[in-house]
Amino acid sequence: MADTQSSIALNIGSQRVSMAVFEPSKSGGLVLKAYDSETILADPATEASRPSQIGLAISELSQRLKTGRSKVRYAISGQSVFTRFVKLPPLDDDNIEQLVTFEAQQHVPFPLEEVVWDYEVLEGAGEKEVVIVAIKGDALDELNESVTSTGLSTAEVDVAPMALYNAFRASYPGVTEPVLLIDIGAKTSDLLYIEGKRFFTRSVAMGGAAISTAIAKEYGVPFPEAEAHKTQGGMVALGGGHTEQMDETTAALAMTIRNTLGRLPAEIARTTNYYRSQHGGNAPKLVILAGGGANLPYTKEFFEEKLHLPVEFFNPVGAISVGKGVDSDKVGREAHLMGELIGLGLRGVGKSAINIDLVPTKVQATREADKKKPFYIGAAAVFLGGLALWGVMNTLAAGKGQDKLASLKEQQEELAAYAGPIKQEFAKQDKLVATATQYTNAEDDRTFWLDLLDELKAGFASDSVWISDFEPLYGYDALATGDAAKKVKPTVKNEFATATYGTTGLQNIQVDQKLDSRGRPVKPKPGDPEPIATANAVRIKGFWRENPRGSNLVYDLLKKLRENPQHFKFQAIATTEKGKKEEVTLKDQDIVKQLESAPAEESFASPFELVLPLSREVPVK
Repeated sequence: MADTQSSIALNIGSQRVSMAVFEPSKSGGLVLKAYDSETILADPATEASRPSQIGLAISELSQRLKTGRSKVRYAISGQSVFTRFVKLPPLDDDNIEQLVTFEAQQHVPFPLEEVVWDYEVLEGAGEKEVVIVAIKGDALDELNESVTSTGLSTAEVDVAPMALYNAFRASYPGVTEPVLLIDIGAKTSDLLYIEGKRFFTRSVAMGGAAISTAIAKEYGVPFPEAEAHKTQGGMVALGGGHTEQMDETTAALAMTIRNTLGRLPAEIARTTNYYRSQHGGNAPKLVILAGGGANLPYTKEFFEEKLHLPVEFFNPVGAISVGKGVDSDKVGREAHLMGELIGLGLRGVGKSAINIDLVPTKVQATREADKKKPFYIGAAAVFLGGLALWGVMNTLAAGKGQDKLASLKEQQEELAAYAGPIKQEFAKQDKLVATATQYTNAEDDRTFWLDLLDELKAGFASDSVWISDFEPLYGYDALATGDAAKKVKPTVKNEFATATYGTTGLQNIQVDQKLDSRGRPVKPKPGDPEPIATANAVRIKGFWRENPRGSNLVYDLLKKLRENPQHFKFQAIATTEKGKKEEVTLKDQDIVKQLESAPAEESFASPFELVLPLSREVPVK
């Protein structure tokens, strides 16, 4: 089992899962104590079984490396996350957190509450720049379940390109010229542009699985068989008659691989132009290859031919020491596959330049619980100490109880003279609070309709929809059917617009009326407050016309209004078959009372009618 100083690193690729055990050296470096890997099938047809394949591979590696129930740092592929490099205006460091959150809201294509995200301020650029990384929360939780189901627990979650960058910085400290690090994986290739401390990355949907798919299509064989042909007899054909000395079958396979891999240099050229124009970077002077896709013979020569640059294989092992029990020959052969593991290991000894941590839901809950542990322990200690003190005091107090009781009676008689005036002051305070509450409630009621109209205006902001009528309603039940649904009435009379000034425009609404034991109305007594009409819904009528997208715009705007309701309520209390009350979400058909699917040919627009329940009952005076 790994000792307490060990650091477990795990790289989860699309076709290869690898694990390493590191421990810090006395000099502050990193020592590789164990290393192994497992291969999983990257066949697109088996994508549904991928979580179980990952879990099985991790379990087998954990057993072989004897990690026990240790915490693990793991890296996920670049294709699994959304990555964006953002330049920030010159601000104090105290404002960066708020500004980056704003930028994340603008750039991440999902609501922030649905994703797990993190950022890192980058060094070396002329302007202040951050890299923002985000992943859907449910996708991360599913992957984390594959890891933790094996008995391991999660320490940190990194991203493969960031881990590779950390490994490069530690392994090539003297390289200052622009470098392109190409990590060719099974499903994607990560392109890392590195200039000293400057960094930019992009994931390209091209990898080893695309080559196997092309072979399967060319020869009409299943994906596993095509994968076997690629790994056992495949190579990359080069220009200048390279295949003339090969047999026909080998040459045809090599050309298929070359044609598929040939899409990658075009993506590299496009990304280089973007990096230079948008991020002010320089074209690379050196290319370094990493990843399992670089294993095919003549891959290095192929990129030298296409990119016209010197190419070498990534060797991050120079940043660490190899322990005695590790197969050094295997490490040497697979060094270009170990960049992510070494980058993760460097985080364990605090020697990483970029520290991204995507925190799964369960891990976040555990961390918050750990933060509260000292408080709980302290509270328990105080509680137990209090019990002990109470016991001592109770024992001492038993002997003095009678004397104390007599003294308390004397004090009670003295304080009785002050009790009456204090109660009077409390009564005055209650009256003042009641009066102030009336004013605050009146102010809330006054601004409610103005704020509601602003919310409605924002939700129905469209040049294809306009509102013609707005009516507050009372006694509205969104789930009522039949005759009960017809009882709802507006709070304003129809003749309100033409009524003489000074006359009431309210309906004669009987509300808040007291009932006796038989359910009969109780006549108000002289001096009783007059019942107040309250509105609990609004009826909105208007017209709409078709928009260029061809969708029913009223439903689109209603959906927008649902997203963040302030003055409307889209829930109601329903009675189940067993007579229980439960809250349900109103459907569109509960709200939309009239709406044609499309305006008639002879009509410019069609009418619609909605009834929207209010978030609270509002007095109508």
